[in-house]
Formats: sequence, structure tokens, C-alpha cells
Amino acid sequence: MAMQFELTKEYIDQLRDHIEKSNEVEVFQLVKDLHPADIAEIYDELDIDEARFVHVILDNEVAAEVLVELEEDDRERFLKILPSEDIARFINNLDSDDAADVIGEFSEEKQEEVLSHINDLEQAGDIVDLLHYDEDSAGGLMAKELMTVNENWNIMTCIKEMRKQAEDVDEIYYVYVVDDNNVLKGTLSLKKLLLSASSKKIANIINTDTISVKADTPSEEVANIMDKYGLVALPVVDALNRLVGRITIDDVVDVIREEAERDYQLVSGITQDVESTDSAWVLTRARIPWLFIGLFGGIIAALVMGVYEVDLGINPKMAFFIPLIAAMGGNVGVQSSSIIVQALANNSMGFEGIGRKLLKELGVASINGIILSTVIFIYNYFFSDSFALTLTVSAALFSVIVFASMFGTFIPMFLNKMKIDPALATGPFITTVNDIMGLFLYLMLARAFFSIF
Repeated sequence: MAMQFELTKEYIDQLRDHIEKSNEVEVFQLVKDLHPADIAEIYDELDIDEARFVHVILDNEVAAEVLVELEEDDRERFLKILPSEDIARFINNLDSDDAADVIGEFSEEKQEEVLSHINDLEQAGDIVDLLHYDEDSAGGLMAKELMTVNENWNIMTCIKEMRKQAEDVDEIYYVYVVDDNNVLKGTLSLKKLLLSASSKKIANIINTDTISVKADTPSEEVANIMDKYGLVALPVVDALNRLVGRITIDDVVDVIREEAERDYQLVSGITQDVESTDSAWVLTRARIPWLFIGLFGGIIAALVMGVYEVDLGINPKMAFFIPLIAAMGGNVGVQSSSIIVQALANNSMGFEGIGRKLLKELGVASINGIILSTVIFIYNYFFSDSFALTLTVSAALFSVIVFASMFGTFIPMFLNKMKIDPALATGPFITTVNDIMGLFLYLMLARAFFSIF
């Protein structure tokens, strides 16, 4: 069993030393037993020429898998320095879906050049077919390699054909049954296959309870289906229900991970996919838009305070609770929006409409608001010498919690209705709006209560 690899500075220094001396044997010895994912991690620590030196001495199959494991940006930069013949040699060792992912990052001219060097015409044709699908659809995720049998075959013929097909399929999760027109009819149980008489027809032992998706199904929906039904592979069909490919669990895990990363970045106020290793300019460009929104929100908050400048001058102790009101509004808003965004992402919203969701959130917000405003009322009652301030802070806190909860619930549901990613409603956007509204409600109530008491 291979041990888990731990990348160290000493290892990289040793590898670099051998690369500098062009010692191919020693370099190969250092990487030959590593998983492709570990080798891809090593490439991150090497410059482009050093990575190329390592790559060209790897076995073709391992080198191909390393390409798949690289991040898209790193792979794009790396492949630019490799001749088309070398790329085609590596592509020959990939499944059609991974090969299409790699080639799909090239220009059309480069794609044609690489494809012209692929010896296996059937694989080249499969790759071309896959390149026509949207990368965020079931067609863009699927591979052409799968095990199929005809419903009219008998058991003996079926086993013979499966042996031939097994050479081109790395992992056999399901055996798919089709008719003479390649229309998907169901799946074949290996247990039934082994226990049935050799003269029996496949049509008599077929399992027709098979879930499939159309080629244009969005990748997120595919991931949800496989997660819901616990599938390790999912057949893909065209508009006529003809079998065109299969999606395996490893591809779906990538979709889930990428979607989670994208949503997390949106929540954090980052507008594009970035890595910590990206340049300062790329990182700045991804982060500055939401910072501008925060700056604009701060200016509005300052203007609100300017309107109530006299009130703050007369009752300066009001300023002590501004951070509390703003922080509670932001926290409550993010809590509410995060729950809704998560429910939308998991398709677990149920049948409740926006109105019922808002009504439920109003109940939750009211309970939270009563508890927290009571706590702050008791604190101010004993430690503040102003009853007007005590009432103001408690009433403002309750109002802000209710508003922030309702706003945080409504906005992601509204964006989802408008076909906009609801993750945009979390993080800086919710926090900025709630800061402004919290400050406005607090100062407005303060003016009212201080004029009464």
C-alpha cells in the first residue's frame, strides 16, 4: 500500500538539485511511486521549465493523470510550452471526459492540431463530440467509455461482448442495456447475469428502474440527483433517450467542490475564482468590487449620522451602542441569508413560498429580538443613567434583528426567482445594507424617545 506523501522543502530542494544537473534517473526515482495528485502538487513549487523536465520523463499514463490533477490556470500555462505531439501522446491515455476538459481549454486552431496527432480515431471522435457540449452540463461532464449490452443478446453473447469492452473501461459501475437503436432500457445486475442460464435473453433479467439525465441537464442538477439517490454513476441520454455517455462520481465531486468554492468566495466578497498563489493584481481585481460597495455603504452611513449630528451631540452616550447595533444587524442578516442560500443549493426549500418563509422568519426574528433586547434592556437599566437611552437601544436592537432577518431571507429568494446566483445576497451585501438600516433605525428611534423622556 502506498504511503501518503508529505511535501517538504527538503524534498523540493533535492528534486531541484537533480533537475539542475539533468539527472533524469534520480528525478524519476523521486517521483515514480507518487500519486498523480502529489506530482501536481510538486509542480506548484517548481518553475515551468523544472515541471516540464519532470513531466517528460514520466510514464505516459501517469503524465496524463497529472495534467488532469493540475488547476486549470496552471495546466493552461504548462501546456503552452509542450508541443502538440506530446500533448496528444498524453491525451491518448485519458478517458474521453478528461481529455475533452484538457483540450477544451485550447483555441480552436490548437484543438485541431492536437486532435490531428491522436492515433486512436475513435477516441478523437469521442473528444470532438464532447467538446460540443456546454462544460456546465451533463454532456460536458460525461465520458463515452461505458459498458453496454443489447437486450436481444443471450447471456453467453453478453459475457463475450463485456470482456471485449472491459479493455477500454477503467471502472465498471453499471452495465447498461440498450435496444437495437441504442435507446436506454435499463441496467443489468451482475448477480442475475451469473445466476441465469446461458441461453436466457438479457431482456428477461433487465432492471428497468434506471435514473438517467438528458445531455443538457445543468451540472448542479446532476450533482443533486446523484447525491439524492446515492449513485456512483449516472447514464446520459439524448432527446430520443439514446445512451450517449455516463457521469461518474469523481466528476460530480469536482462540481460540488467548485460550486462550494465559488459560493464561499461570493459570500466573502470575492467576485471571481482565485487562488492564494495568484498575482497581486489578479487578487486585487477579484476583491476590490465588493470593497467599493463597502466603501459606498460607509459613506451612506456617515451621511445618516450627519443627519442626526445634533442628537449625537446632545446625547453622546448614544455613540457607544452604534457598533453593537451594526454588528447585530450584520450577523443576523448573514445567518438568515446563509440558511436560505444553503436550502436553495440543496433543493431543500420544500413547498413553502416566499410569503410563508418570511412569516416563519418573522417568528424566529421576533423570539430572538425579544430575548436579546430584554438582555440589553436589563443591562442598561442598571448601568445607564438615561431611561431614554435604555429604551432606545432595546427598541432599536429588536427592530434591527427583525429587519435584518426579513431582508436576509427575502433577498436570496428574490435573486433565485430572477435566475441570479443567490450566494450574491450573503456576505458584504447583506452586511452593508443592514449596517445602514440599523444605524438609521437606531438614530430615528433615539430622536423619538429622547423627545418624549
